Amino acid sequence: MSISMYQASVPVFLQMLGGLSKNLKKAEDHAVAKKIDPAAFLGARLFPDMLNFVKQVQLATDFAKGAGARLAGIEVPKYPDTEASFEELQERIAKAVAFLKTLTPNQIDGSEEREITLMIGGKPVTSKGQQYLLLSALPNFFFHVTTAYGLLRHNGVEVGKRDFMGNA
Repeated sequence: MSISMYQASVPVFLQMLGGLSKNLKKAEDHAVAKKIDPAAFLGARLFPDMLNFVKQVQLATDFAKGAGARLAGIEVPKYPDTEASFEELQERIAKAVAFLKTLTPNQIDGSEEREITLMIGGKPVTSKGQQYLLLSALPNFFFHVTTAYGLLRHNGVEVGKRDFMGNA
């Protein structure tokens, strides 16, 4: 039996965003328990030229909602990048999850050959739906979720693989 485009996208995004949300809660609880300014986590970077924790969460949600919408052939929801607290990041994740839950298999299945055009470096880049999902959307999504997880772990939040995986 083959896997559908819906099965390969929406449930994956939902599971991992659920894990990211729980990890944010653990980070917030850790900051309170250890009397650490939350800004230390929110502004954390792995290296000075990398994006900070807040941006990693924003981009994870952007790739999830963007891929879902593009595969469904609908407009991508736009969220302003204004989050500056754990609470606001949780709200952003919740919005992305709520959007993803509106998508149905009928909207996404069959999108393997749908042409998807993105502006990359100011130039349009077109790929087929399956190529877009497997070679762009999922890898980028996992990069940002993993980087957010790594930043929390590096900064002392007690999270592990099960936390990262969400409700696997």
